[in-house]
Amino acid sequence: MQAGGARVMIGPLMATDILPLFQWFNDVEAMRLDAAYRPVDWASHNAWFETVGRDLSKILFALRRTGTPAIIGYVTLSNINAVHRSAEIGLRIGEEKNRNQGLGTEAIGLTLDFCWRHLNLERVWLHVFRHNERAQRSYAKAGFKKEGLLRRAAYIDGSWVDVVAMAILRPRRPQSPAAPSPTATG
Repeated sequence: MQAGGARVMIGPLMATDILPLFQWFNDVEAMRLDAAYRPVDWASHNAWFETVGRDLSKILFALRRTGTPAIIGYVTLSNINAVHRSAEIGLRIGEEKNRNQGLGTEAIGLTLDFCWRHLNLERVWLHVFRHNERAQRSYAKAGFKKEGLLRRAAYIDGSWVDVVAMAILRPRRPQSPAAPSPTATG
């Protein structure tokens, strides 16, 4: 599956994506935006890369500029639950030079379209660190609403961090006009 927008496209990982992903997973500054930093060694990373796509409760999309093969980030869907028709979403733009351009918001829109059309989800949710205002703005532009605040929910770089819970629900389609009812003939 590959889907494209005006400026970005999402699709499967390619073998050439392994090195940029390894570098981004080991980027301390970027990790502070959404996770606790844990260094990843090459052997573990390579083993993980070989298993991507095997777990049906997770999907990882590569994010690329439209028409170019270089990966610039990724979007994850995890905790996909067919019973509750929900999933958790996450996004990472790999390098600062590609951030703050609306590329992540466009990628989230493409991923949400995939969630509604192909996974038949009703709800997509996320957790974002309270201090990551840029990410919160991007998610809000994509239609996510703040649902709550988890106080002191994460311990990052020696400090407790509040976590904002956000979610979006499947858009409702307008009701089509009712078809005229057949009349009885006698």
